[in-house]
Amino acid sequence: MEFAINEKVAAAAEKAQSALAQQMAAIEDTCMFNSRKVLKAFIDNGVAYADFAEINGYGFFDEARDKIEAVFAQVLGSEDALVRPHIMSGTNAIWITLSGLLHPGDTLIAITGAPYDPLEEIVGKRGDSPLSLIKNGVKYEEIDLVGDDFDLAAIEARLKKGGVNMVEIQRSCGYSHRRGLSLEKIKEACELVKRVSPDTIIMCDNCYGELACRQEPTQVGVDVMAGSLMHNLGGGIATSGGYVAGRADLIAQVADRLTAPGIGKYLGANYNQNLKFLKGLYMAPRTVANALKTAVFAAFLAEELGFESVKPGPFEQHCDLIQTFTLPTAQELIGFCQALQSVSPVDSMFEAVPCEMPGYPHDEIMSAGTFAQGSTIELTCDAPVVEPFRVYIQGGLTYEYGRIGMMTAFSKVLDSRK
Repeated sequence: MEFAINEKVAAAAEKAQSALAQQMAAIEDTCMFNSRKVLKAFIDNGVAYADFAEINGYGFFDEARDKIEAVFAQVLGSEDALVRPHIMSGTNAIWITLSGLLHPGDTLIAITGAPYDPLEEIVGKRGDSPLSLIKNGVKYEEIDLVGDDFDLAAIEARLKKGGVNMVEIQRSCGYSHRRGLSLEKIKEACELVKRVSPDTIIMCDNCYGELACRQEPTQVGVDVMAGSLMHNLGGGIATSGGYVAGRADLIAQVADRLTAPGIGKYLGANYNQNLKFLKGLYMAPRTVANALKTAVFAAFLAEELGFESVKPGPFEQHCDLIQTFTLPTAQELIGFCQALQSVSPVDSMFEAVPCEMPGYPHDEIMSAGTFAQGSTIELTCDAPVVEPFRVYIQGGLTYEYGRIGMMTAFSKVLDSRK
């Protein structure tokens, strides 16, 4: 196959090589820092070849499982972690965290505004599930961001009224049009919450943010956070799983929600996933660096080629893996995703088309020719097919494949205009 690259795209890609040198060097520095951190956690916890052995059944006395969770906790700067194949997605990890820590009569406030689409059904803003938080007596409020930043005055005023059991932070943009939140901003919000309402739990949806920076939210004041191993921490090797990390007392409660009260972390075989979890984490700093480089490159191409609403911009800090910009029509949005699908290593022969997706209110188009189904640390993009026609790009196992994918997708859009 010959990859059809538009002349304008080729010229922009060539220009990117020198223009982005400083951004790429900074990503490499963070990769080295996080690689040292990950390697130290493996050595400190004595990871051994014997830890890769399969444990089945109930998984009683699984020392390897406990060791994996200790390694993840150390890498994430947390007291404890729950890392299991039974957690099937980031949404699932967030669900067991919220439902495990919130009880009838409690109040949850999302301080980053409306959550991403599937979380609306978890909360009960949309849909009619009898298991939603609202249907089970949890009160829910939102405080919108102001200019991609926390509305600290509004948060403080609400906390002073009392009765807030948990505040929730969504680190990445979801399907909103904003940048991912920096750890500096998250730290400022956490300090405010703990000063005004010390007993309020701070929970963070950390999806797409792991290892993008030198610290994690639990190192700047967050009490508990959750995410998927199909994103950053799986390194493109884990084929299932998710995690919850944070304060040990909170992890114990979430573990009870996952298994059963009184059983907690004691039960749960990893079904031959130990090697993938550990090798994936070991590779994660490099994989995340490749995905960040791909995002920065995509941002540069988008701006250079005249696309609108590029967030983050190529020379802005990327605090997570997600890159967005808008296309003028639904046809161009669909064409971009289809082009990326056509240069995927898996299922390249299939055409991505908009369709209904569980948990989403609009038709979605998703390009994901991945080795593990739905693995968004691999190069993927998706979008609701509604105005504004905004595409969300994430992942890239290598920067080279990321460049090929982005150049092909942008070329498809430009060529369609002829």
